[in-house]
Amino acid sequence: MSEIRTVCVYCASSDQCRPIFLDSAFALGTLLAKENIDIVYGGGSTGLMGRLADGAIAGNGHVRGIIPQFMQNLEWGHKGISVLEEVEDMHTRKFLMIRKSDGIVALPGGCGTLEELLEAITWKRLGLAHQPIVIVNIDGFYDPLITMLQRTVDEQFMRPEHLQMWHIVDSVEEVLPMLRSIEPWPLNAISYAKV
Repeated sequence: MSEIRTVCVYCASSDQCRPIFLDSAFALGTLLAKENIDIVYGGGSTGLMGRLADGAIAGNGHVRGIIPQFMQNLEWGHKGISVLEEVEDMHTRKFLMIRKSDGIVALPGGCGTLEELLEAITWKRLGLAHQPIVIVNIDGFYDPLITMLQRTVDEQFMRPEHLQMWHIVDSVEEVLPMLRSIEPWPLNAISYAKV
């Protein structure tokens, strides 16, 4: 079982999405705070990012936002979180979000969220990261991506064992039990092996 003290959460900054996604982000923040799990996320104040942080704040949780300077210049940062760390660029932000976490969670989002999730999977595939990754497939949002990831194996771009690099749940209530149940990913030849 994995010891989870800090969770990195990838999610959207859009306020235009359906309420089910916004409400789920708030609920996840609340649940993590209740379990004394720290959150590291992209530092934003709007959309799922803002609701995640607001939920954690409501539960007296610790939230670290990591935001690139150009976004902070636009005043996109959440002013109520525990720590808002300003960094030079997006690459540094993503690197630190992974490095400061014991587990990774992907809520629904746009191209930024998808890119962060796939980068985390890629790092794990290459043996650069070991954290459990949980995809929260709210209302089937991630169904097309799950199908595509399966196809990468079917077409032999990845190995069947690589399907164990991520785990899928349907609701935020399942996130922590899943994170805690996942065995650490071995940093060995399986990760580095050629297809």
